[in-house]
Amino acid sequence: MTTATTRRGERRVSPVFLGILAVTAVTGWATWTGHAAQPGVAVFLFVTAAWIVSLCLHEYAHARTALHSGDISVGAKGYLTLNPLKYTHALLSIVLPVLFLIMGGIGLPGGAVFIERGRIRGRWRHSLVSAAGPLTNVLFAAVCTAPFWLHALDGVPADFQYALAFLALLQVTASILNFLPVPGLDGYGVIEPWLSYRIKRQVEPFAPFGLLFVFALLWVPSLNSAFFDLIDAVLRGLGVGDFPRYCGQELYRFWQGNPEICQVNP
Repeated sequence: MTTATTRRGERRVSPVFLGILAVTAVTGWATWTGHAAQPGVAVFLFVTAAWIVSLCLHEYAHARTALHSGDISVGAKGYLTLNPLKYTHALLSIVLPVLFLIMGGIGLPGGAVFIERGRIRGRWRHSLVSAAGPLTNVLFAAVCTAPFWLHALDGVPADFQYALAFLALLQVTASILNFLPVPGLDGYGVIEPWLSYRIKRQVEPFAPFGLLFVFALLWVPSLNSAFFDLIDAVLRGLGVGDFPRYCGQELYRFWQGNPEICQVNP
């Protein structure tokens, strides 16, 4: 199945998404140039808008892969327009991830587009549909960290570096959480087609609580430490040090942060 089975209007990019993209561009420019009354406000708007863009692309990747795998219903549902208001659970897909970002600076996996799995044939296709979303976060993280691992930071303003570092932290966090093989997360969706029918039936009732289970585990100090050590290791491997990430989060949370310490070149 291809996009030829969908109407042109079902693939037209939504004005809502274009508006979010415009906010990302304008606030990114303000962060780069310093043309903002308060840098923290510009960083807050830039990172939040860019994070929402990544959530939209995450869900779009699921839908687009499902379309090419046989589920032509995603077009009529509006999933190919990148409009976050069309998601099955806008609260889970957009609102909760943004709230977790504002409150805790963590990249919470997004919610759902409803894929009609019965239309898709083949285990590999089912796995790819599930993997497509978090792979988008991986790609987003690679783009955000490119100036760091390419050693191309000369001429990049400090505040913009900090914003990219914090945005990269969110994308790496979302990628790792999404790929966990826990019911309800994309990682489980990747392996589910390869499990026996008996195991899938036993696991199915726990799917709505998978994310809650993960966050409960992260309250365990040793597991929390191991999780964030992994994130730190990944970001350091991509050339993003502790200082830019710290400053990015401080600028983002301008209402309670201490950004004065970051008023030096990284």
